[in-house]
Amino acid sequence: MSFAARAGLILISAAPALAAPPENPDPALRRWFEGLRQPGAGAPCCSLSDCRRVEARKGDTEWEIWVDARFGVAPPFWEKAPPAKILRIANPAGDAVACFAPGAGVMCFVPPPEM
Repeated sequence: MSFAARAGLILISAAPALAAPPENPDPALRRWFEGLRQPGAGAPCCSLSDCRRVEARKGDTEWEIWVDARFGVAPPFWEKAPPAKILRIANPAGDAVACFAPGAGVMCFVPPPEM
């Protein structure tokens, strides 16, 4: 088996281990989280990354999310949400939502509801 094939197999088998439900998930939002799709690709956001309610801040032109131990990283840091990964959809979660995978970065970002 080639190196590329072995690496792909390892990545595929590890993918479910990366995606973990948040603590105290809200069952009423399960379908909404499961329905999040990567812009352009259409792949599910939450199957390859952890999707969480996050602290977010908007600068002059872009959003940033707070990435911490809940995503399996330390020390915590602010990560830019690429404009191509921002989903402009209704957000019933009440907070910003980010799907993030270490090594891949922001897979999807849903801004908080407008106040």
